[in-house]
Amino acid sequence: MIQQHLGQRLIEGKLLTEEQLNKVHDQIKKEGGRFFPTLIQNEFCSEAALMHFLAQYFRLPMVDISQLKIDPAVIKQIPIEVVQKYRVIPIKRLGNRLTVAMEDPSDVFAIDDIKFMTGFEIEPVLASCTGIAEAMDSYYDSANEFDEVLSGLDAMEDALDVLEETDEEFNAAEMATAVEDAPVVKLVNLILSEAIKKGASDIHIEAYEKRFRVRYRVDGSLFEVMSPPMRLRAALTSRIKIMAQLDISERRIPQDGRIKLKLKNREVDLRVSTLPCLFGEKIVMRVLDKGNLTLDLTKLGFSEGAYTHFMEAIKSPWGMVLVTGPTGSGKTTTLYSALHQVNDVDANIMTAEDPVEYNLTGVNQVHVKESVGLTFPAALRSFLRQDPDIIMVGEIRDGETAEISVKAALTGHLVLSTLHTNDAPSTINRLLNMGIEPFLVASSVVLILAQRLVRRVCTECKEPLNVATETLVNLGLAPKAAEGVVVYHGKGCPNCNGTGYRGRVALYEVMKVDDSIRNLIFQGASADEIKKDAISHGMETLRMSGIRKALEGVTTVDEVFNNTMAD
Repeated sequence: MIQQHLGQRLIEGKLLTEEQLNKVHDQIKKEGGRFFPTLIQNEFCSEAALMHFLAQYFRLPMVDISQLKIDPAVIKQIPIEVVQKYRVIPIKRLGNRLTVAMEDPSDVFAIDDIKFMTGFEIEPVLASCTGIAEAMDSYYDSANEFDEVLSGLDAMEDALDVLEETDEEFNAAEMATAVEDAPVVKLVNLILSEAIKKGASDIHIEAYEKRFRVRYRVDGSLFEVMSPPMRLRAALTSRIKIMAQLDISERRIPQDGRIKLKLKNREVDLRVSTLPCLFGEKIVMRVLDKGNLTLDLTKLGFSEGAYTHFMEAIKSPWGMVLVTGPTGSGKTTTLYSALHQVNDVDANIMTAEDPVEYNLTGVNQVHVKESVGLTFPAALRSFLRQDPDIIMVGEIRDGETAEISVKAALTGHLVLSTLHTNDAPSTINRLLNMGIEPFLVASSVVLILAQRLVRRVCTECKEPLNVATETLVNLGLAPKAAEGVVVYHGKGCPNCNGTGYRGRVALYEVMKVDDSIRNLIFQGASADEIKKDAISHGMETLRMSGIRKALEGVTTVDEVFNNTMAD
């Protein structure tokens, strides 16, 4: 009855037409669903306009749940089944009064049910459908699913105790049978799916003397998500090894494998590495989600000048372009983005990678396997007999690989590769130390790009932050420029799990090897001398790139300090 009255009031307020209201009622009768979400899904009215109308109609305050940091003790007052049934979120408790955010405050049955179940007086407030859904994901889903799965494992206790036997008594047949039990399978599936859902780049499963834990790396930082019972140690690791087609009876040496998953029409690869440790095998899985792979160079964080130089370099007919930085700094993403830019039907592109992280249509990718003699140098020699236009070498690890790459760059091929160095200028010295002659380095290298990944400020809880002028001066700003500067940080919200950060962006240092730098290489100049010359010709260092992004509100001053060195 109240929905009919609401519908008429929405029509009177010109938020809805009679025809649209009838369509909503017909859809709910045929397909089920709730009145307010159905209105929004059909785009009959905006969520903001609907919220404003409902606040006036019910005379209730509106809350933005994404801006709240809800106490876990308050969340536990209402179980997940009730939250899902009524679409509510408990947000505050004061004495005997529980404040509950609702998308439909007209649902008196929900209020009575929650009051009876909790014993509290219920104070309803209005929240958007989107806010309720996001809060359910943030506060309930994973924690309750993990608890549910773990509780289901209690019945398996006797079956799992045998899995803790010593290596001599290890029975591969018993293990293979035990790890197929539904609770173990469900727990592993949940660990993997939650990692993908949270945007984790790595999953760590670690065994200690009296503890077993699972951690995710999200936006570069590790955090613990669960601590399964110790008796599951062997069963859980063996289940993952079976999925990765590894030998479950071999627990004395490291093994590497791959798992391919399909989750909601998304194909995700997991690169699996096992390592024998003191109290069991440690497993690390790198999540390779092609859906998260950004191949558009304009979205990676380049400044205008750096982007222009990089595009000119990768469009060169020959020469070497090097991408440098530590492990996990996004070098592979930059290289794949570059290949995407030059991947035309008239180009023969060959890559040697260890391992191949993403499949790129139109690119001939080779997975290097040193165990069978397919090394980087061997692959490169074969490439040169395959009429290549562009060659990508996953990493230059030794002098032989460097020498072949340089010669390929000098004989009419564009070569893209990576090195582990701290900045762009020091890459020159690294090549020289590998035994490459200065004239070959100067003649072959056309551009060097150094990069780091820093965390983005969460856009949902972003706010200005007062920073001392002295701190900004130490960061690299001139004293006058530091006065009155506004920087930002995230105060923490459900959207970012209280961290203040969500997502990452790259800092770039792009050094074009021009005639001036070539002369310095010929003269045997140091990395510092090369760096000063590059800066004088307009190169933006990693620290400068970080300062610019901090001033733009993209990242924080702390992230710049922690990830870059002073110039």
